[in-house]
Amino acid sequence: MHALRQSHTRRQALLAGLASAGALAGAAAWEFAPPGAGDRAAGQPLPDDVCVVAPPTPFDSAPGQPLGAPRAIPPDARCPVCGMYPARSPQWAAQTIFANGDAHFFDSPLSLFQYLANVGQYSPGRTAQDLVARYVTDTETGTWIAADTAMYVDGSSARGPMRAGNLPAFASAEAAWRFAGQRDGRVIAFGSVDGAVLERLAPGRSVDHRAHQPPLAK
Repeated sequence: MHALRQSHTRRQALLAGLASAGALAGAAAWEFAPPGAGDRAAGQPLPDDVCVVAPPTPFDSAPGQPLGAPRAIPPDARCPVCGMYPARSPQWAAQTIFANGDAHFFDSPLSLFQYLANVGQYSPGRTAQDLVARYVTDTETGTWIAADTAMYVDGSSARGPMRAGNLPAFASAEAAWRFAGQRDGRVIAFGSVDGAVLERLAPGRSVDHRAHQPPLAK
């Protein structure tokens, strides 16, 4: 009888532990998959009614780097477009820097272009004219390169952090063509990433306003 009671007690403890683990898993899943997320196609940002707090990262002059130089991605920085953590996918990351030193980090070139297409939507009160630098990660070397001089491969088989099509970036056209030869796609320049490209990669989520914005400050 004593052995049976012990067995019953152990079983209750096990069930309680499983229930607790399930609750924790559910809480963790909420951050990345709010209600209705299962109905969204892969690669789509969070719905507009889900609040994602993604404040800019202030400039820290202590390391002695220039204000407009590319920076390491803070582990807790979130993409202002989709809410993901760019530090978890550094091979795809991008960043922008404002004239006051504030920086935003993005999970991929696609999110960067979505941001540039409508800066005011993601950073109320700011415009593209306030930016002094834009960077993407070179797919070949993993280093930061200027977004406006990079070459991109559109329509390749490569899948970005959200497991959908994206825009791998390269420091040279030659490197981009080599990649396209292996993974398909077409090589395009920064200025060719227009509203049609964004709409195809992120249907219903991108409006290209860059044609109406002033050029990037030098």
